[in-house]
Amino acid sequence: MRILFVCTGNTCRSPMAEAIFRKLAREREFHAEVSSAGVATVEGLPISRHAEDVLKDLGIKDQITSTPLHAELIEWADLILTLTQGHKRQAVANFPEKADKIFTLKEYVEEDEVVLAEQAELNQLIADLELSRALGQAIEETKERRIRELLQRMPQYDISDPFGGTREDYDAAAREIRAALEKLIVKLERERFR
Repeated sequence: MRILFVCTGNTCRSPMAEAIFRKLAREREFHAEVSSAGVATVEGLPISRHAEDVLKDLGIKDQITSTPLHAELIEWADLILTLTQGHKRQAVANFPEKADKIFTLKEYVEEDEVVLAEQAELNQLIADLELSRALGQAIEETKERRIRELLQRMPQYDISDPFGGTREDYDAAAREIRAALEKLIVKLERERFR
């Protein structure tokens, strides 16, 4: 299993998700390759000082530098987990043919069956819409209306952005990420043994 975490600059949330997931997976003896990228970054930036400090406090000394999201990474990953719905929309818009493996982290670990059914419908509608746009085809108004309706009912799946914030903001984001990652590992372990 190859997992890619995606945020904006790949200097705060997604590198914390990458490093924390790697640690949790090692502790649980769950084999997975993991990486991270940003939708608006350049190659080689260091992670933020607060993100580095949070990871050090967790006993993580991974050296992670920023990587822009690109087609080879999308192709490499079996599962792409974004940290916000905006990142997901951007990834799906740029890679509509891979929409079936792009989710927000919190969405992917959602357990409410009604929400999951509506999320699956929404994902398919958005993928169809982006593919139609990419092919220059007309967009059906009924599909757009249904997308808006479903979006209004969806839970909030964004991980708070600590960029430019205090150490406490980074700690809060890391707790939010870790809670979702713990659910992720449980879900992936269940799927592995089906």
